[in-house]
Amino acid sequence: MTTLGAVFRPQLPPERLRDVVRLADQVGVEELWLWEDCFREGGISTAAAALAWSERVRIGVGLLPVPLRNVAVTAMEAAALHRMFPGRAILGVGHGVQDWMGQVGARAESPLTLLREHLDALRALLRGERLTVEGRYVRLDDVALDWPPTAPGPGRRPVPVLAGAEGPRTLRLTGEAADGTILTAATPPDGVRRARRLVEEGRAAAGRGADEPHEIVVYLLTATGPDAAARLRAELTAEGLESVPGLGVAGDAGAVAEAVRRLTEAGADTVILQPTGDDPDPEAFVRFTAEEVRPLLP
Repeated sequence: MTTLGAVFRPQLPPERLRDVVRLADQVGVEELWLWEDCFREGGISTAAAALAWSERVRIGVGLLPVPLRNVAVTAMEAAALHRMFPGRAILGVGHGVQDWMGQVGARAESPLTLLREHLDALRALLRGERLTVEGRYVRLDDVALDWPPTAPGPGRRPVPVLAGAEGPRTLRLTGEAADGTILTAATPPDGVRRARRLVEEGRAAAGRGADEPHEIVVYLLTATGPDAAARLRAELTAEGLESVPGLGVAGDAGAVAEAVRRLTEAGADTVILQPTGDDPDPEAFVRFTAEEVRPLLP
């Protein structure tokens, strides 16, 4: 079954979030995703509020830039969310936008090494392990969570940690060291196929089998309503992506559902509809996702 969700974009002021979250919960959106874009809104603070304002919808954060966080803090915050709202928090980590990381003095010389060390330590801490690590970036001395998200034992699966990826080395790394991969809206169906192959190469290299599922999440830039095609074209042009075939969709629910199907046929498990930054009505977009697009998908 295809999982379908929507994005609350941080171009909207944070005080708009509550109404959007409550509507998503009411109309049956499966997942509402938030972004930690510099310098707009914090991922953990908005996720905690969104989870508290809702009862059912899963809240994703895609993603938390690892250069900004000590891994112990990431683990504590993730564990708290998972314990307070079991099964409803989805957290992704990643390199972050390198220009933004440079602006705050956090740009790593080797982003790939940092992400690997962060993922390894984060997943271990969330499994309840006690760690002493002396890595290039991650250094821990006898650290364990007092309140890990799940108690160890037979049949207890650890909470998943997703990672954002674009380049081949990072995609292979997410297959090796993460539980899922988040792909940007700059990923057409052929890009999803390529990403799935690279992720599987990483999984094979790490000896990870079918008992460790790996979710592929992809954003789909979506415009509907008046001037949809113009708004989609303007955003793709602003991002320098206007020449990439197969990106984004503008139109009614049927057109959007077909675009979602193309991504799932290419290997995506979850498709998150991403409105344009100038979408005039975020509440209507959430309702459109749940009430018009969702019924057209398996």
